[in-house]
Amino acid sequence: MTSNGSRRIKKITKSEQETFAFASEFSKRLRGGEIIALYGDLGAGKTVFVRGLAAGLGIKDIVKSPTFVIMKCFRGKKLNLCHIDAYRLRTGTELEDIGAMDFFGRPKVVTVIEWAERIPELLEKSAKLIKVRIEHLGKNKRKIVASQF
Repeated sequence: MTSNGSRRIKKITKSEQETFAFASEFSKRLRGGEIIALYGDLGAGKTVFVRGLAAGLGIKDIVKSPTFVIMKCFRGKKLNLCHIDAYRLRTGTELEDIGAMDFFGRPKVVTVIEWAERIPELLEKSAKLIKVRIEHLGKNKRKIVASQF
């Protein structure tokens, strides 16, 4: 893992397990109130990253992408996780309508959003926004870049 101060972290992973482990380790940097915006193509590893975050936060539940329910929240040991999948949304208003904004920036909650590019208007105002891009480099190889935290 390479780090450029506290502004950017870059990691190349070569398996799903490495992506999971990186996210689990990354979770140790979180203090609560962060919004993690995940970007990447279908199958890039966004949900694997969320599973790793959840494990790092001490969440024992099975974490699946909430594509059809849009949002699922989990209790962790010190911090809770609110997992949002914006893939099916047309606007950020739909996310507001289900009460998701109640979790944004809460001190004991980490909010992670898959397909964050679908709701940019909601993320622009976020003080503790972390952008995580996951890019395919090969069959199992991924480049993960986390920035702006």
